[in-house]
Amino acid sequence: MTDTELLDYLDAAQEAARRGAAVLEGWRTRFSVREKGRADLVTDADFAAQQATRDYLLGRFPGHAFLGEEDGPNQPRPPQGAPPTWIVDPLDGTTNYVHDVPMYCVSVGLEVAGELVAGAIFDPRQREMFAAARGHGATLNDRPIRTSTTDKLADALLSTGFSPDLRGHEIQLEWWAYFSMHTQSLRRTGSTALNLAYVAAGRYDGYWGFDNNAWDVAAGVVIVREAGGQVTTLDGRIYDPHGRHCLASNGPLHDDLVKTLRRNP
Repeated sequence: MTDTELLDYLDAAQEAARRGAAVLEGWRTRFSVREKGRADLVTDADFAAQQATRDYLLGRFPGHAFLGEEDGPNQPRPPQGAPPTWIVDPLDGTTNYVHDVPMYCVSVGLEVAGELVAGAIFDPRQREMFAAARGHGATLNDRPIRTSTTDKLADALLSTGFSPDLRGHEIQLEWWAYFSMHTQSLRRTGSTALNLAYVAAGRYDGYWGFDNNAWDVAAGVVIVREAGGQVTTLDGRIYDPHGRHCLASNGPLHDDLVKTLRRNP
């Protein structure tokens, strides 16, 4: 893959994210809501935004594949030898969107031969575009960003996300309680993609999550890594974006976070 191709993919990811966000903002005062599951909302806007991103990306790259959240749960990973695959969450932070909380975004990532190589996360309410391509660094509104230098948990601001239904997943609350006592503070924003973007920008020092999907993390993983951070599983293994657990950090905190999360809360 050439630098020219990577930068072309990066440009496409940003444009697709903008187009999806434009659809979301157009629908924001007139959407209908129905339930995918308990406390898991989906709107007409999700589907319309995903269609806009799909049409744009596959129109620009007709040989590519597309994996979007609204195509349904439990989608298989792209098989070996699959074409480059765009992995899209057309509305990350749906509950915030429904309640008019300005903390949601469109996330567009690209996986090539099993590796995440480019991504863009656009927050339309704050007008912030986080973006990165492998080997080209990470930016916020075209300006370079870096992760923080915090190296002690006691000084760290961490973020996390919870499953839509916490029954049977109470350990997530136990870890919230633990980190509440051992860090400077915690945030639960309701958007995994923005959590990762904020780690990349140095706003948060780390993020942990137990119940992610590929579309939640595909763009953010690239952005965190290109900003100087680390992304692994919760126990420090090589990260698989099609797995469920994710640990992202600024880098200096990573070993301490892994050691902590290997224990019981």
